[in-house]
Amino acid sequence: MIDIMEGSHAIALAVKAARPNVVAAYPITPQTHIVEDISQLIADGDLEAEYVKVESEHSAMSVCIGASATGARTYTATTSQGLALMHEVLFNAAGMRLPIVMTVANRALSAPLNIWNDHQDSIAERDSGWIQIYVEDNTEASDLTIQAYKIAEDRRIQVPIMVCMDGYTLTHTYEPIELLDQDLVDDFLPPYAPTDYLNVDDPKTFGMFADPNYYTEFRYQNHRALEAAKTVIAEVSREFGEVFGRDHGGLIEEYRCDGAEYVLIAMGSVVGTLKDTIDDLRDAGIPAGAIKLRSYRPFPGEDIRSALTDVEAVGILDKNISLGFGGALSADVKSTLYRTNSTPEVFSFVAGLGGRDIPKGMFVKMFDWMREDKKISTSEFIDLRTEILEFQEG
Repeated sequence: MIDIMEGSHAIALAVKAARPNVVAAYPITPQTHIVEDISQLIADGDLEAEYVKVESEHSAMSVCIGASATGARTYTATTSQGLALMHEVLFNAAGMRLPIVMTVANRALSAPLNIWNDHQDSIAERDSGWIQIYVEDNTEASDLTIQAYKIAEDRRIQVPIMVCMDGYTLTHTYEPIELLDQDLVDDFLPPYAPTDYLNVDDPKTFGMFADPNYYTEFRYQNHRALEAAKTVIAEVSREFGEVFGRDHGGLIEEYRCDGAEYVLIAMGSVVGTLKDTIDDLRDAGIPAGAIKLRSYRPFPGEDIRSALTDVEAVGILDKNISLGFGGALSADVKSTLYRTNSTPEVFSFVAGLGGRDIPKGMFVKMFDWMREDKKISTSEFIDLRTEILEFQEG
């Protein structure tokens, strides 16, 4: 059945379909509608789960950690400053190998205060040990919520996962959503059946003290789990496609890359505009293509290298900035391409910070710069307003 609904409500219904046992919630814009809708579903008896209202995002993740350690399927959602407040406990969730699922409604970080979309919040947590998947639209966000549990709970990895969707651009946008049949979801995602959990009849310890003789091996195992997640993400995506008839692709999605000489890599909802731009450029005879990066952690280096084998130039769009260096995604792509024998010319673009629009014309400008081999800085801020800079600099 297809219904038109807000992205946040679609996520709430997907969470309901996944049948979590515990939901921990602290409202923060633009995530609030998700946990509001879930609370209503529980209050109406449509979802049988424990709903824990907490005093902060730090507590929300702490509740999820405690619940997951007892063998419960858990869920929470957050954004921006809330995700930053979780920073400490995100490492605990990953280090304890707890398959928590969290929606991140991406939003800019302060200061200055900004409630619009960019990817700085989740990118800042890229080293916490969580899987990070970025979605293009609300259908993909809904579908990935179901897939996320199957990925995270896979016994080959057992790691937490963030499903990152652009705040407001997706969370507050109404789109046609094809709702998932509950019986099919139940077959695709059976109840969580952990082998290791807190049990008085079989005592175990989680998050214990590790001195220098043991700590490195724990971090190594975390790293290996994220590497193994590449295979699991691709497998789950294919299985979902077979069951539900929609396959959003594995770690990356190539768009019109056959014969492309110039390719731009991007993440999130802006990929829709990028695809439209590629169609226009192709109609004009320009051999352009795009790569949608779905999995940022684990990073799909092999897939990217394979997709860019015969490309003359590649551009990377970052809706984040690693201050003092450049775009974080660009740094990862450059590191990946450094290993190839025929490295294409690489162009790094920073745009869309704080929710600033990225229209087609801006993408065309990026491709023009690649085609003209224009020399740019480490990461070019492609949409800077010089009049504001001049005013600020006095």
